[in-house]
Amino acid sequence: MLNWAIVQDTAPTVSIIVTTFQEARSITCAIQALLNQALPCPYELVVVSPDDETCAVVESMATAHAEIRLIRDRGIGKPAALNLAMTLARGDVVVLTDGDVFVAPGAIRALLSPLRDPSIGVVSGRPVSLNPRSTMLGYWSHLLVDAGAHQQRTNRALSRQFFECSGYLYAFHRSLYSPIPEDTLAEDGLISHLIWEKGLLTAYAPDAIVYVKYPTTYGDWIRQKTRTAGGYAQSYLRGAGGMKSFRAEAAQGAWAAIRYAQSARELAWTMILFLARIHVWLRVWWDVRLRKRPFSSIWQRIHSTK
Repeated sequence: MLNWAIVQDTAPTVSIIVTTFQEARSITCAIQALLNQALPCPYELVVVSPDDETCAVVESMATAHAEIRLIRDRGIGKPAALNLAMTLARGDVVVLTDGDVFVAPGAIRALLSPLRDPSIGVVSGRPVSLNPRSTMLGYWSHLLVDAGAHQQRTNRALSRQFFECSGYLYAFHRSLYSPIPEDTLAEDGLISHLIWEKGLLTAYAPDAIVYVKYPTTYGDWIRQKTRTAGGYAQSYLRGAGGMKSFRAEAAQGAWAAIRYAQSARELAWTMILFLARIHVWLRVWWDVRLRKRPFSSIWQRIHSTK
């Protein structure tokens, strides 16, 4: 159980783990936002990266901030990087986030607060889109995080149902972590579900805001969504209750998406999004279920989000 009162101990109570790859341009902003959180407990900021450019930036920042630790991973994917970081983390609680996003003031405190409750095992933050709503892809990002993820997490948390945490920002007790397969496409969903299976609840912290830039080209958008949705078609999560699926999207999200539109143009963009989501799930069926493409070919870098 998280104890805010332990402030005199030099050992970190919280390990904030940032996984990053070729994000030298964004990592400074990501780290600085975390350093500005002013947590009332000892913490360490562990940055995991395989590439020289990003590591050089982190090493430079570490000279001025003793909280920062750099870990070089093998560069074979985020699941392997997380497994490595979790073996070296020293905090009782871990916060997971990425090197191409940044958290709002007070976000980490809000994220950790529910973990005071011993029935809570894992807590999700709230992604907020940085993209302009005035473009079609920007509108899609706002719809999916607001009418989609935010509303669904709010409802499911209130009814004490399972939901997958956002990989952009979530926290849990380190003792609950089990190593995940290195080819996991939806590591946030798998970690969330493994903790849920231990009999602990998932909490939602809507004030734990993390700002995210979403894809600005359709090619990047379809690659990102195929990757994330594809994780729920893998054997690790396929069939697990409360997980993403084409059927669940159609049944639970269609009307909320339609109501989210505020103009005829946005309603038209919503209709196009329905077709795009069909495209995503067809790609998932083809690439993950039928062809069983390897992790390295599906987990592709999304350039327009950097």
